[in-house]
Amino acid sequence: MNKKRNAWSWIPSLYFAEGLPYVVIMSVSVIMYKRMGISNSDIALYTSWLYLPWVIKPLWSPVVDLFKTKRKWIVIMQLVIGAGMGGVALTIPMSSFFQYTLLFFWLMAFSSATHDIAADGFYMLALDESKQAFFVGIRSTFYRMAMIAGQGFLIMLAGYWEVTKSITFAWTFTFFVIAALFVLFSLYHWFMLPIPDSDHSVTELRETNAAKEFLASFSKFFIKKKIGWILGFLLFFRFAEAQLVKMAAPFMLDARELGGLGLTTSEVGFIYGTVGIISLVLGGLLGGFAASVKGLKYWIWWMLVAINIPNSVYVYLSLVQPESFWIINACVAVEQFGYGFGFTAYVLYMIHISEGEFKTSHYAIATGFMALGMMIPGMFSGMIEEVLGYQSFFVYIMLATIPSFFVAKFIPLDPNFGMKKKTSSV
Repeated sequence: MNKKRNAWSWIPSLYFAEGLPYVVIMSVSVIMYKRMGISNSDIALYTSWLYLPWVIKPLWSPVVDLFKTKRKWIVIMQLVIGAGMGGVALTIPMSSFFQYTLLFFWLMAFSSATHDIAADGFYMLALDESKQAFFVGIRSTFYRMAMIAGQGFLIMLAGYWEVTKSITFAWTFTFFVIAALFVLFSLYHWFMLPIPDSDHSVTELRETNAAKEFLASFSKFFIKKKIGWILGFLLFFRFAEAQLVKMAAPFMLDARELGGLGLTTSEVGFIYGTVGIISLVLGGLLGGFAASVKGLKYWIWWMLVAINIPNSVYVYLSLVQPESFWIINACVAVEQFGYGFGFTAYVLYMIHISEGEFKTSHYAIATGFMALGMMIPGMFSGMIEEVLGYQSFFVYIMLATIPSFFVAKFIPLDPNFGMKKKTSSV
């Protein structure tokens, strides 16, 4: 059976549904816990652990192939994510809300990572190569729109209800809204996703071969030339950023007498959900264009500078504590633009080291190390901030950029990689 659907009827909604739980788990949770009175050290430690499902995602991705269809995985995971959001909403008013909400965030993290595997696999099964190429920009756009909705609209919605009702009501209501949205996503995709003939579980006869292929791809990744430096680059490229990102929103929200900027929840939602995301996207677009012209090797040092040096705006913000909302917006715009431009190097390098046999598996392993590089430094960032205070913490962040420059010097890199190939005319 091949039940075809117009790709426009499901790709935008599918990738919006892929991006939203990730931003809720990684970013919205931080702001919610801060507003609910959780300490910076606990916020950083426990929300960083939520990266773990994305770290180990390559290990269980074969399970999605072995059992059920990717279409069913998508629908079921969206329903589970909706249930998890509802669980967070129901447990926020409880006295032990921190433990219970974390439990549901863990459920959503594993479900979201599984949904990523199924959705990306389904995309390749449901579309031919030409349509895959055409819609790659569309799926990225709607994934980013989910980031805007999560970091912008949802946080501003919670901020509105914080003012008109209470903090507890605001976040309970917000998570009920997300829960309802994912129930609708699940129902919509049950009816609207196509049913490709190629979307089926792996037969028992192929299970052994699949396991052998997985082990072969896994082992071959770790015998690459200069694998130690490659892993060092994957783990340390965002060493400073991984710590900064966990403390940026708490810094914005904390009172001025505590060293913060004293912004409201809605203001933080506007800064990171609109100005920040737009700057991030523009930086990424420029980075991709630049790399296609002169290649990754030419730009990698400039991109390292771009992702690290703009972090200094937080040193300025913590020292001066400007009252102008637009100065704060401008500083975040600079930092996020640099992050978008610089992160291009990281993505391209993951593609570079994944070339050859087992390309898909090796890229998945690289993304696992990317998540690990965010998880471990982020876990301890709150403790470091509480010891140093915001001003000294952001100075420390600048020092924490040094390892990324050091490991980049030793990584293997093709001088022409990333450069658009010129076509010669006869």
